[in-house]
Amino acid sequence: MPPRPKTLAKADYEALSEFRYQLRRFLRFSEDAAQSEGLTPLQYQLLLHIKGYPGREWATVGELAERLQTQQHGVVALVSRCEAAELVTRSASAVDRRQVEVRLTSQGDSCLRRLAALHHKELQSLSGGFQVANISAFNDQL
Repeated sequence: MPPRPKTLAKADYEALSEFRYQLRRFLRFSEDAAQSEGLTPLQYQLLLHIKGYPGREWATVGELAERLQTQQHGVVALVSRCEAAELVTRSASAVDRRQVEVRLTSQGDSCLRRLAALHHKELQSLSGGFQVANISAFNDQL
């Protein structure tokens, strides 16, 4: 039988609620910002994960699927749409021809720079209320 969960205090629910509220506010901002650039939120996330992949300027379809928390076949379709929009290119890996490397085009990079600057500014404006520290009492109980 699994251990019985601890009873949460009202403050724990309030902290979780506030965190989810601030997270949703940021995500809504992100959705609107992406759409203002003519992108879907997933297209923006794809561009961000390519540019933000640790240690290099490209990512494989499998790595992007992990970052997006989705199936590889869905990422292939997303990459195809971004490729048609001239935001990304893909090529077979020189190391492992079974892997596909996805890179930003100059147009994709420009679009991402504009959106990332907006997101950075929005995160700074939320810094007072959008902190995991606000749920530290909850974290301490886990």
